[in-house]
Amino acid sequence: MKLSDFDYALPPELIAQHPAPQRSASRLLRVEPGGALRDLAFRDLPSLLDPKDLLVFNDTRVIKARLRGRKDTGGEVEALVERVTGEGTALAHVRASKSPRAGRRLLFAPGVSAEVTGRQGDLFELRFEGGLRVLDVLAAHGEVPLPPYIAHAPQAEDESRYQTVYAEVPGAVAAPTAGLHFDAAMLAMLAERGIASARVTLHVGAGTFQPVRVEDVSAHVMHEEWYSIPEATVSAIAAARARGGRVLAVGTTTLRALESAAAAGPLAAGSAQTRLFIVPGYRFRVVDRLLTNFHLPKSTLLMLVCAFAGTGAIRRAYAHAVAARYRFFSYGDAMLLDRAVPEAGEA
Repeated sequence: MKLSDFDYALPPELIAQHPAPQRSASRLLRVEPGGALRDLAFRDLPSLLDPKDLLVFNDTRVIKARLRGRKDTGGEVEALVERVTGEGTALAHVRASKSPRAGRRLLFAPGVSAEVTGRQGDLFELRFEGGLRVLDVLAAHGEVPLPPYIAHAPQAEDESRYQTVYAEVPGAVAAPTAGLHFDAAMLAMLAERGIASARVTLHVGAGTFQPVRVEDVSAHVMHEEWYSIPEATVSAIAAARARGGRVLAVGTTTLRALESAAAAGPLAAGSAQTRLFIVPGYRFRVVDRLLTNFHLPKSTLLMLVCAFAGTGAIRRAYAHAVAARYRFFSYGDAMLLDRAVPEAGEA
């Protein structure tokens, strides 16, 4: 597979810069198993589900992961916490005119500093000084880590809208964006129809925006993310299967967590790190349907949805979405996909 196989032309004005006025007011492109396309509203979602089905949500909570400050040598610095590794330690992307060496101190606010203790690849190991807890520092001094394609600085609306209404477990530095469309009224409507739900946690890392820099897709090294599958979710999936229902993953992060937990055998509860890279040809073991937003050209997430619904079907769907002026990426519209057998001749 070549990287160019996953490219498409996107007019810049279709990249959503702000959320819809109401969470569930976005559009929904239904991609039927046979490839037919239906333009719907997200509020139509309950009518597309069966009471036997199970929705699985990612309950990760976005942390205010971006810190701005100065090095102890005086130069400006920006740190984007990728992963909290302990109460007072973290791995972070650090931007500065010159990369700080081990032993350097980063000053973020009066009384708030961190020492660079080492590196792990592109990430810097930080230890916050004075017994400060990383999550406390971020809550008090951090900024919402909006994606690089959103041009404005974080605003008040972003603190609430770049977060799902069911977020619980802090640790993500990017939102599981398919979940941003759900509000309390939509969740209540689904419950009234008798549609069950379950939770997983996958802390979305900044690597989700990492570009694929090699033309040979198989040479790409996937970023690592932490996930957890509760025993209750394993039981809920088994119960859905027993009653003839389908498992619908709300977002690619939910799908990656579930498929990672079943990669070595039957779906099992537990926590682990995953580097699962899903490309066309992957055999899905857990997820039957996927609710997802529209993804960046040449991205690993676009490869994932091509693997799930078929490259040809996704190409047609994206071409239609561009022509019909759908809103793209994190604050954009959604699509509902069914798992498909790869089409003959597809990459």
